[in-house]
Amino acid sequence: MAQLSGLLLLELALHAAAFLCGIICASALTVTQGEFGGQCILYGSVVYNGTLNLSSSSPVSLCYFVATISALAAIFCFLALLYGIYSGFFGEEPERLWLKGSMVLVAVVLFFLLISACILRVGMDSFCASVLKSAAAPSCQEAQHRPWVPPYQAGRFYDNLYTAEAAAWVNFFFWCMLLLRLFIQCVNKTSSQLSPGSGQPWTGERTPIIG
Repeated sequence: MAQLSGLLLLELALHAAAFLCGIICASALTVTQGEFGGQCILYGSVVYNGTLNLSSSSPVSLCYFVATISALAAIFCFLALLYGIYSGFFGEEPERLWLKGSMVLVAVVLFFLLISACILRVGMDSFCASVLKSAAAPSCQEAQHRPWVPPYQAGRFYDNLYTAEAAAWVNFFFWCMLLLRLFIQCVNKTSSQLSPGSGQPWTGERTPIIG
């Protein structure tokens, strides 16, 4: 068995942290939907007549999109974590082509994570602006302690949305670090293959550059 290097341990820690962030984001948003009877309150609006009532909401597919992206990213991180542990103990190093493919995949996931985080940020701001406009509470956080029309049980909607948004942005940061780690690993792999002292031919006949 090979000893786990410091860089590999850092990569495993990033995968584990990103996995937790994805699960937290998806769970917090799903709980918020449950508080509002399955409706998506992002970009929604409220009215206040002694009790708060949800007057409009976004299509549920919007919340499903954000939660699904976070969940899929978490699953990918979990699988990558297992593979990293396996390769670290058994000394298997990924090929350069595998690294390039992983970089493309991570870049795609980063794109969708950025969209999800922006949807959460703007959607939450829009909903809170409606709450403040209704004069139901001096802040959106205070509004979760106001009475809501049944069957809404919005006792923690702000806390849950804030948690989902924070987890989404932290998750995006971790994925940026993973992409940087893959880039450095790919550069090091290329340098070792082209180095005359690596024990491998470094001409274009032996190691063609792909892409």
